[in-house]
Amino acid sequence: MEMAQMTGAQTTGAHRRLALKFVGSGSEYFRIWIVNLLLTLVTLTLYYPFAKVRRLRYFYAATEVGGQPLSFHADPWKMLRGYLLVGLMLVLYGVAGKVSPTAGLLAFVIVALVWPALWHSSLRFRLANSGWRGLRFRFTGTRGGAYAALAPGFVAAAVLVGLSATMDVRPGAPDPSFTPTVMALALLPLVFMLMAPWLLWLLRRYQHRHYALASEQTQFSVPLRSFYGLALRVFGLGLLVSLVAGVMVAVLFPVFRALAGGGDPTRALSFIALLPLLVMLVLVVVFQLALRPYVTSRSQNLVWNGTRSEHISFDSQLRFWPLLRLTLKNWFFMVITLGLYFPFAAVATARMRLEAVQVLTRSDPEELLATLATHEEAAAGDAAGDLLGMDIGL
Repeated sequence: MEMAQMTGAQTTGAHRRLALKFVGSGSEYFRIWIVNLLLTLVTLTLYYPFAKVRRLRYFYAATEVGGQPLSFHADPWKMLRGYLLVGLMLVLYGVAGKVSPTAGLLAFVIVALVWPALWHSSLRFRLANSGWRGLRFRFTGTRGGAYAALAPGFVAAAVLVGLSATMDVRPGAPDPSFTPTVMALALLPLVFMLMAPWLLWLLRRYQHRHYALASEQTQFSVPLRSFYGLALRVFGLGLLVSLVAGVMVAVLFPVFRALAGGGDPTRALSFIALLPLLVMLVLVVVFQLALRPYVTSRSQNLVWNGTRSEHISFDSQLRFWPLLRLTLKNWFFMVITLGLYFPFAAVATARMRLEAVQVLTRSDPEELLATLATHEEAAAGDAAGDLLGMDIGL
């Protein structure tokens, strides 16, 4: 029991729990954040990789697992290389799209062929530069696995880009309103919406099946139906939020119209013309404030409770209502401080999300650490063997 207290572990049944604790403060992070922001603006975003390293080092060092902090060791110059490469790809894609639809389609194909390899390299880079108690994490997924996880999304996007490229939008062209191409384009948003849970499941499965610490490697046991179940609940909550927002707009509309019109028909017509934009703005804000905390809490619990290795598992109990209250508080203070409260909001959110998670081990943490340390040297060499050394910001 004394050793468990020293390592921050608690014994529960056959498992020992390592609590996650976040010891950072908003005032500390504010100094890092404001310098990062100013230097990123002055350098026209070229400082962004260096800012990212400073931010990650702070948040990692402020996150304690079993009383011991995490660490981040990445070289920002290597991250700059990945950042510039991705920036160049996006610029070329944007330019190609303006030259011609065919050039845009070709540029999209090139990006689709390169992006999974970059994503795979980024995951390996991030994990290889993350550590705990002298041990380095690893990502063991293959590049082929990254292509398999991203392929369905890219295929659907390629269909969208290809259909757009075949549309004749030249002056004098026939009205395309009811052509098969336009009808297919109209149905694609529905197809994307139906595919979204599957695509997210593929991404999370690829990531959470390949996290490793020395000889420990995670598996992912969350079935696809759980992602579709979460999507259905989010959809239902979205309908409810939309209904409430619509009722509020209908009730307040006469008041707003009277205030905007003031007896002047021209002002009243202007207000009515702007009403759809105001409704969309209200919906976006309400969805951000209500739906995002729900999705965050449910998806974190779903994914991490289904992630485990031979001796390690996770217990995430992030609750929606406390996260909703924190989100409302954060947005309120960010609005009245014109965004300067953001570092305090980021720290408060990180603390709530991290401290809702506990790491469960089947053996004594010190014994597990000793076992992992014996496998660390070989594992670290394997991690460095296929590392491009760049982070694309994912």
